[in-house]
Amino acid sequence: MSVAAERKAPRTPKTRPIVTGRRVSRGAQVSFWIGAGWLTVLVLLAAGADVLPIAPYDRMVGAPLQPPGLTEPFGTDEIGRSVFSRVIYGARTSLVVGTIASVIGVVLGGLLGLVAGYFRGIIEALVDILAEVVQAFPALLFLVAMAAVVRPSLSTLTISLAVLMVPAFARMTKGAVLAQANREFVSAARALGAGHARVLFREILPNTVMSLVSFAIVVMALMIVIEGSVSYLGYGIPLPSPSWGGMAAESEARFATHPHLVLVPVLFLFATVYALNAVGDHLRRRFDVGQSQL
Repeated sequence: MSVAAERKAPRTPKTRPIVTGRRVSRGAQVSFWIGAGWLTVLVLLAAGADVLPIAPYDRMVGAPLQPPGLTEPFGTDEIGRSVFSRVIYGARTSLVVGTIASVIGVVLGGLLGLVAGYFRGIIEALVDILAEVVQAFPALLFLVAMAAVVRPSLSTLTISLAVLMVPAFARMTKGAVLAQANREFVSAARALGAGHARVLFREILPNTVMSLVSFAIVVMALMIVIEGSVSYLGYGIPLPSPSWGGMAAESEARFATHPHLVLVPVLFLFATVYALNAVGDHLRRRFDVGQSQL
């Protein structure tokens, strides 16, 4: 009996992780497809806003403060501009800022992380010190200070966000490189006489690309939130260019009587951040990017 009991005991814990894993996987897949669908529609609308039958964001299309209706699905704002048009052009602002800042962060931070993780020593120490100095400075305070020194614009905000994100990409890439540097295929390449550049860019980099991509998508969501926060405080994209944060700030005083003016840009911001996080998390799971690297 004791032998039979010992044989039966391990069976229960073996089945539980399998069921849980399937449930998590299905939920992640559903979230991924919802997020990917939302991002696809949003990108198409934002990219084609100039050619689609959408009113210009700065033109009056009707009486002020009209409620949502058939002609204007989200109504009009305080001076009669289309809320739908402004929220779509605001999506273009957020996507441009997030995408360009992420690309700059990936390129600069990725190169720093590759070099620091591969060569270690003084280079790694310098990169770590640089990352700690930049990350110690509050992001919002840095952006507000930049807006006070340099005239606020789309390019200024994008470059400022990229500078803030470079250390994060450098540290993430360094962690991924450290995880790959001592693996068999890297040792084999060295044994065959491959130089540092070949080992870095032909062996290690291809195995860290998906780590960078999934991390960049999640960071893009963070940058969109920061851009919205800075615009809400009045230090972001200057008027009349639309921004989700700026739209919420403009209509905050009328929230009690016309809540849709605030809720529409806030919900678009929430949905976009959710979508980016869902897509990034799915890629991390799909390509087995470790949590410790992120």
